Order: sequence, then structure tokens, then C-alpha cells
Amino acid sequence: MGKDLKSETAFLRKLFDVAVAAADPAVTIPAALPEKPAGRVVVVGAGKASARMAEVVEQVWGPCEGLVLTRYGYARPTQGIEIVEASHPVADAAGQAATTRLLALLESLGPDDFVLCLISGGGSALLCAPAGEMTLEDKQAVHRVLLESGAPIAQMNVVRKHMSRVKGGQLGAASHPAKMLCLMISDVPGDDPADIASGATVGERSTPADALEIVARYGMELPAVAMDVLKGASSVVAPGDARLSKIDNRIISAPSQSLEAARKLAGSRGLRVQILGDAIEGEARDEGARQAALALEVQRGLKAGEAPVLLLSGGECTVSGWGGGIGGPNAEFALAVAMALQGQPGISLIACDTDGVDGAAEVAGAVVTEQTLARAGALGIDAADVMMRSDSHTFFAALEDQVVTGPTLTNVNDFRAILIKPLAG
Repeated sequence: MGKDLKSETAFLRKLFDVAVAAADPAVTIPAALPEKPAGRVVVVGAGKASARMAEVVEQVWGPCEGLVLTRYGYARPTQGIEIVEASHPVADAAGQAATTRLLALLESLGPDDFVLCLISGGGSALLCAPAGEMTLEDKQAVHRVLLESGAPIAQMNVVRKHMSRVKGGQLGAASHPAKMLCLMISDVPGDDPADIASGATVGERSTPADALEIVARYGMELPAVAMDVLKGASSVVAPGDARLSKIDNRIISAPSQSLEAARKLAGSRGLRVQILGDAIEGEARDEGARQAALALEVQRGLKAGEAPVLLLSGGECTVSGWGGGIGGPNAEFALAVAMALQGQPGISLIACDTDGVDGAAEVAGAVVTEQTLARAGALGIDAADVMMRSDSHTFFAALEDQVVTGPTLTNVNDFRAILIKPLAG
């Protein structure tokens, strides 16, 4: 790879790092915390960022009582708050046991107690309390079907809520009559608190009938016992329920903040920046083709010597019709862009998940340059075949163009940046 391309990819990686840093709980938690209340204070939480959030809370408040649930490998050192690791994206017995303990802890509280709840993306899988006669195995089967359905996250969460004893406001209701402050890191398009970790502390407006409609629309084949639960009475908590009256839900980090941090860095380097949106959804390969077409259109409008343009976007794309390979939405988006550009000079990009995990691999995402397809061809790799098999991570691993961060300890979803330079005159 030439010197200029290495410089471009280094800059793109810097943009991603800045976006992630803007969502670090170490940055956002201190400003959001009130003074530590008098009396009994209990800290609970769930999500990929929740352990980091708990760590920062104790840096400000000192040792606290509590229980926080996070993904394996995402634990952080805490003084009093217990950190439990469990499986994500498919729940396991550790998550189910910890959720049972967390609910019991909340149910022990009285009107003079205070709860600090720390919620981030990933909480939907980590908080596991199956409804009705569903077992853990049934819950796991449901999760797999949802993940492979191609449904947007908000639609998946509607189904999850009506099969749970903890989602859709039920975690919040369990804390009644204590007062609760819930601090959230948003990983969902639109930043609706009801969608973050399936709205565990937020009143739910949907019904089981809505969930059944989604199941039918996406052709989901759920276990019979799960269908029985959806056909029965749901235990989600409606907005306005008195048990939620003492809960204050606040979003402290969101995708828009991370995109703005990247915009500021790019602007300081003289680039012209267009933010396409922070709530983009849809099939990753379709969105990749769309943004590639936009990049080509932008480049055609640039004159030699003009400042480069940077296209920024966030949201949560999906991959449906999984082909059995090792891939994820960001890597598939990147591959789709590369295929659409066909080596067009002057355009490069990065696409990563801000939590460091993109789909089926412990990889954040990938970078693409004008040489990507040529280098793959030299290795005998057929990009179209890779796309058909949903094997985008294997593709970028062969090129050594993956972005590997390890746990970032935050999660504001996808980050995409396309750098467009004018063609030489």
C-alpha cells in the first residue's frame, strides 16, 4: 500500500478512535452524576458499557453497593459494585442467574432508597428472565431467530419485551417505591429510551399483538412455547404506570455526539464534512451500494485542488439471509462499497461498530482503499462469492485490513466515514 493510502487509512482510524472516545463513560458519567444521595444507594446495570460506567461512578462517589451485568471480557475493576459477566448476543445461564439476583435486589428496596441504573447496548441479551413457561434454551432459540431475521433493532426489541419478565419497564417497576436515576448510552437509531436494552426502565406502548405481527412479517419461526407467551397476557409496564413515576431516564451518550467529534477533527484538517445521519438502518450491502453511489457523485463535483469531502454516518445496519460465513454489518457494508467503487481512485473508507464487535467476530470492522479489490484478486479471492457467503470478515482478514480494538467499553453503534478526494486534473 502506498504512503498516501497508509496516511488516509491512519486518518480514518483516528476519526473512529475520536468517535469512540467521545462516548467513553469516563467522559460522560461525571457530568451526569448528582451528589451521592444520603441513605442507601444501590447501583445496578446491564450492557457492554455498564461495567465501565460502574467503574467511573465509584471514581466519583466512592464504593457503592450494587450488581452490574456485562459481556464476557468487559469487566472492570470496582470497589463495591459486583460485576457479573455473561454471554452476548445469545443469553446464557450466568446472565439468567444474575438477572434473577438483580431483580431480587431491587425488590428489597424501600421508599427512602436510591437506585442508580446504568444501561447500555447489549442489555437486551444480558438481561435474561424468560416469561411464562419458556426455558433458557427457548430464550436462546428466540435470540438466534431474531438475530438472523434481518429485522431492525426496534422491531426485535418489541418481540423481546413481550417474552420477558425484565424488559419493557419491568426492571424499573421492580425498584418501586425507591427513586431511580437511569443513565443510558444509546446504541439505537433515533435514541428512543424505550429501545435501548429493550427499555428495561421505560414504559412500553406495544402489545403482544404487535409482536406477533412482527414475527409474521419477518417469517420468524419461534419455539411453540414462545408463541404461546406472545398469544397470552404480557407483563410489560405501560407508560404512566405509578411504579415508574419515580424514575428519571437520561441519555448521556449518543451516536450524534460521536459523529460530531469526528466532524470537528475532520474540519480542523480542512475537510468539508457531510453528516448523512446517525440513525441509518437497512441491509448493510444495500446501504453500502447507496453510499458508494453518493461518494462517486460527490467526487464528480469536485475540482482538482479542492478540499476533500468526508461523509459521516451512524445507525445500525443488518445482515439477513446469512450465508454461513464470518461477517458483520460493518464489514459487509465496507465490502459492498468496495465492490460498487471497483477501485475508483481517491475514495477510501472505514466502517466499524463502536463497541469493537461487528457481527460474528471479535472485530470492530474494516478499512477500504482503491486497492482493496485488486489486492483481493491477487490473492485469488472473489469478492462476489464472499458477499454471497456473508464472509466479509474473512475477506478483510486475508488483506490485513480489519480494525481490531478489543472491548472499547462503550457502544453508540455503527460508525462510517468515507473520504473523497478530487481526481487529478
